[in-house]
Amino acid sequence: MNTARLLTPLLLATLMAPAAQAALKVGDAAPSFKTEAAVAGKAFKFDMATALKQGPVVLYFFPKAFTQGCTVEAHAFAEATPQFKAMNTTVVGMSHDDIDTLKRFSTEACRDQFAVASDPKAQTIKAYDAAAAANPSMANRISYVIGQDGKVKFALSSSDPLEHVQKTEAAVKQLQSNIKK
Repeated sequence: MNTARLLTPLLLATLMAPAAQAALKVGDAAPSFKTEAAVAGKAFKFDMATALKQGPVVLYFFPKAFTQGCTVEAHAFAEATPQFKAMNTTVVGMSHDDIDTLKRFSTEACRDQFAVASDPKAQTIKAYDAAAAANPSMANRISYVIGQDGKVKFALSSSDPLEHVQKTEAAVKQLQSNIKK
């Protein structure tokens, strides 16, 4: 058997695999930003500093509205939004999509439960180290829990959309229990 013939597909798969994407680490300062966002089909100005005054923020980045994984993730966050609200936590999704697309997505996929923010120049995506290696203007699937002190309390980079909801909710619960101590 020819070893080179066996190794060639493995080598090609390794070379073609997307590079691991760096993300902000726990304890890092979360960049503040202002951008257009939509909830329940209506546009508004989202301001991270203002949101943090109300409580922690779950900021999740998603690649593209109305794609299968992003829609699944939005539905799951919509179902979990009452639990996040009970913990005084704001949920906001962010993508490179334009605001008109996100107005529709906020109603159809997010079920009017939470805001989705537009980052048309990918400035916030880049500031949070959430850019996809293959297309830096597009976001990877990365979620952060940001504490009221403006610091990253939890970070997750995973292709599993449901894992983001489960793990950010658990991280917020842990953060709340640490605050109560």
